Amino acid sequence: MNVAAAAVGATVINIGSSNSQFVQQVKASVEPNNVDCSEERKKSLRARYFYGIIFLITNLIAWFIRDYGQSVFPPIYYEKACGIGGSDCFHTLGVLRVSLGCFIFFFFMFLTTFSTTKLYQACSKWHSGWWALKFVLLAVSMVVPFFLPPEFIQIYGEVARIGAGIFLLLQLISVIEFIRWWNKHWARDEQSKQSCSVALFTSTVFYVASICGIGSMYYFYARKLSCSLNIFFITWTAILLLVMMAMSLHSKVNRGLLSSGIMAAYVIFLCWSAIRSEPADEKCNIQKKKTGHDWTNILGFLIAIGAVVMATFSTGIDSKSFQFRKDEAKLDDDIRYNYGFFHMVFSLGAMYFAMLFISWNLGNSARKWSIDVGWTSTWVKIINEWFAASIYMWKLIAPVVKQPKVINHEDSTRQNNHSPSP
Repeated sequence: MNVAAAAVGATVINIGSSNSQFVQQVKASVEPNNVDCSEERKKSLRARYFYGIIFLITNLIAWFIRDYGQSVFPPIYYEKACGIGGSDCFHTLGVLRVSLGCFIFFFFMFLTTFSTTKLYQACSKWHSGWWALKFVLLAVSMVVPFFLPPEFIQIYGEVARIGAGIFLLLQLISVIEFIRWWNKHWARDEQSKQSCSVALFTSTVFYVASICGIGSMYYFYARKLSCSLNIFFITWTAILLLVMMAMSLHSKVNRGLLSSGIMAAYVIFLCWSAIRSEPADEKCNIQKKKTGHDWTNILGFLIAIGAVVMATFSTGIDSKSFQFRKDEAKLDDDIRYNYGFFHMVFSLGAMYFAMLFISWNLGNSARKWSIDVGWTSTWVKIINEWFAASIYMWKLIAPVVKQPKVINHEDSTRQNNHSPSP
C-alpha cells in the first residue's frame, strides 16, 4: 500500500508539474501578444498628433502662399494662370492648390485605412508607421497640384465649398454630442449634492457669460438703429437662448440648465464670430481692423489657425458620435478610434481651411494676416448658428415626440363597463 501510495503521489506531482509547465507556456505565448498590442496601441495614439502637425504645416503653407507667394514664384507662373494684374486670382489659386494637396494625402490615407479594425492588421501598422514613405507621399501630393491647369483648380474650389459645409456639419454634431456627454456626466448622480451644486454653478457661469456676450455685442456692433442687420442677428440669438432654456426646463423634457447653458454660450460665440467676419469698413463695427499688421492681428490670426487645427483634430477622433451602435465592447486588439473616419475628417478639413483663407469666395482673396472675413463668411457662420440651435432643440424634443403612447387598460375597461348597452 505504501508503494502504491508513493506511485500515485509521484504521478500527481508529475501531472501537477506538467500542468504548471503548460500554464507557463501559455502565459509565455500570450504575454508577447499583449505587449505587442500595447505597443501598437501607443503608436496608434501617438500617430494622431503627427497627423495634426502635418495638417498645421499645410495650413501655414497655404497662408504663406496666399500672402507672400508672389515674392517666391516667378511672375511668369501666375501671369499665365491669372493674367497681368490677377494677384487675387493667384492668391486664391495658391490656397486651393495647397488645399488640394492636403486633401489628396488624407484621402489616400482614408482609402488605405477605412477597413481597419484590429491593431495587428497591416493597415493599422501603415497608419501608425512608415513615416518616411508618408512624408514622400505628402511632398508629392503637395507638388502635383501646382502643375494642374487653373480650370481644374476652380472646379476643386466649387467642390471644396460642399466639403467644407459637410465638415461644419460633422463638427456641429460632435460639439452637440460633447455637450450631451458633459451634461450626462454631471447629472449622473442625482442624489449627490456636490454633483448638483457643481452643475448648478457651471450652468450659472455659462448663462452669465451668455448674457454678458449679448450685451457686449449690442454695445460694440449695434449701437445705431441703422445697424439693423446686426440688431437682427443679436436679437434672434437672444431669442434662441430663451427658447432653448425654456425647452430644457419643460416638464416633459427635463434636461436641466447645464446643457442649454453650454449650448447658449456656443451659439453666442458663433454669432459674435459671424459679426466679426463682416468687412472692416462697416460703420456698425466700432472695433475696426487697422490697415497695418500689429501684434493683435497676428496673434488673432495664429489663434484662428490653431482653432481650425484643434476643431479638425477633435472631430476626427470623435467617431463614436456618428455610430448607430455604441454599446460594443472594446477588445485589447481593437483600434481605439476609427482610422478611416479620422482621415476623412482631415480631408474635409483641408477644404474647410481653404474656404477660410479665401473667405468662401473664389473670385477674391483676403488681405494679409486675415482669415474668414467677408459677407459670405458672415452668412455661413450665421446659418451654422441657426442650424446648431435647430439640431439641439430637435435633440431635446425628439425623445418626447418619438415616445410611444401608453394606453391605460384600466381606464379603457372602466369606459367599456360604463358605456350603455344597446
